[in-house]
Amino acid sequence: MGDEATRTPELTGESLFERIAQTEHEQVVFCYNKAAGLKAIIAIHDTTLGPSLGGVRMWPYKSEQEALTDVLRLSRAMTFKAAAAGLNLGGGKAVIIGDSKVEKSEYLFRAFGRFIESLNGRYITAEDVGTTVWDMDTISTETRYVTGLVTSKGGSGDPSPFTAFGVYQGQRACLEHVFGGASLRGRTVAIQGLGSVGSHLAKYIHENGGKLIVTDIKPEAVEKAVKNFGAVAVSSEEIYDADCDVFAPCALGAVLNGDTIPRLKCKIVAGSANNQLADEIKHSEALSERGIIYAPDFVINAGGLMNVYEELEGYNRERALQKVARLFDSVRLVLTTARDSEITTQKAAYEVARQRIRVLKNIRHTYLNRID
Repeated sequence: MGDEATRTPELTGESLFERIAQTEHEQVVFCYNKAAGLKAIIAIHDTTLGPSLGGVRMWPYKSEQEALTDVLRLSRAMTFKAAAAGLNLGGGKAVIIGDSKVEKSEYLFRAFGRFIESLNGRYITAEDVGTTVWDMDTISTETRYVTGLVTSKGGSGDPSPFTAFGVYQGQRACLEHVFGGASLRGRTVAIQGLGSVGSHLAKYIHENGGKLIVTDIKPEAVEKAVKNFGAVAVSSEEIYDADCDVFAPCALGAVLNGDTIPRLKCKIVAGSANNQLADEIKHSEALSERGIIYAPDFVINAGGLMNVYEELEGYNRERALQKVARLFDSVRLVLTTARDSEITTQKAAYEVARQRIRVLKNIRHTYLNRID
């Protein structure tokens, strides 16, 4: 994996195999079952560190081309997320083409489960956009290779609190790096998005002495934060101008761009949203030039993945929380690598992930005496 991994290739115009070669995927599986109405794609990016694990997204893609582009991008990102988090997992993802509001069925998810089972553990699925723990329950009737199950079946349930806890730990690491102390007490965090992760994050910050500025498209979510946590409410546009220590994007991607970065009045950007940078290279450099520390999203938001990983070993909630707490060290390593190498934190995060993949690949080749 070279430096090109810091930017997702544009996947237009090439043949299917050229696209896979660009993104260095090991395997792409097209899943079709007419009777069940299933049209899905499973992408396995890299299994150097272990079996690929990533959620299945159900979305009404405008075309099969769009679905393929999305699953290649998402699965590749999971490789780096797992590696940076110190997990023995590779990167994988799946997408089901369809409207989750009207096209879900038992048959669809059971058919999908059969395809997963046929891969013999190379891909392990979990919930994602458009799917739920109950969908995972249905999938589990046909395959062993599924996580994020309901708690009554030994699963971990909703991963959002763990993602939020990991972001909180990452914010602490950033505060230590910038201010010399990891405490949230007296610090102000501006949260953009109070969904399942953002609302839990607000709770952690409030309980640990932090002050909150919040926004969300749902007025009831904002009202709840104001009432329960003493948060200051602002509009979705005003959040970029908030005077704060930490700006936490917890909703949409691509919110850090040429228009918003010059407006930020913070020392740190650390939130749970995926793909926060509109352009990974250009906008990570723009943040660095302004002296703003950026916690790369695929590192800081790995708590949910770390939590479902625990299901593979027999789930224990306390053990899962202890492991997610280690994201403090993961984020700190990225920050110190960036400082010592005089590179952006985004580049440092990729380098930390690649280094783990390289070293473990070398170790496995040496001691197992095999040629892959």
